[in-house]
Amino acid sequence: MQQVNVIAQSSLSDRSLFRLIRSGKIKFGGNRKLKIYGNLNCKSGKRMTKQNRVLFATEKAAIASGYRPCGHCMRLQYAAWKASFNKV
Repeated sequence: MQQVNVIAQSSLSDRSLFRLIRSGKIKFGGNRKLKIYGNLNCKSGKRMTKQNRVLFATEKAAIASGYRPCGHCMRLQYAAWKASFNKV
């Protein structure tokens, strides 16, 4: 079975997207322009356009792709990211 790492939402039909989310192959969404990722039910994430949204199977895949945690839905991860960013 091939694991889904990063895919653009605009490349999926609504039905395919629902199946991937339901099966647990997609767990996080990100904003392509802002390089921010978060939970699929995040209010901030729901406002972005389909063309800017990318989807991740894991948090590790989002981080490896250069995305940072959302400050709204992932407060602890965001605080850790910000603390490590300020140290540099």
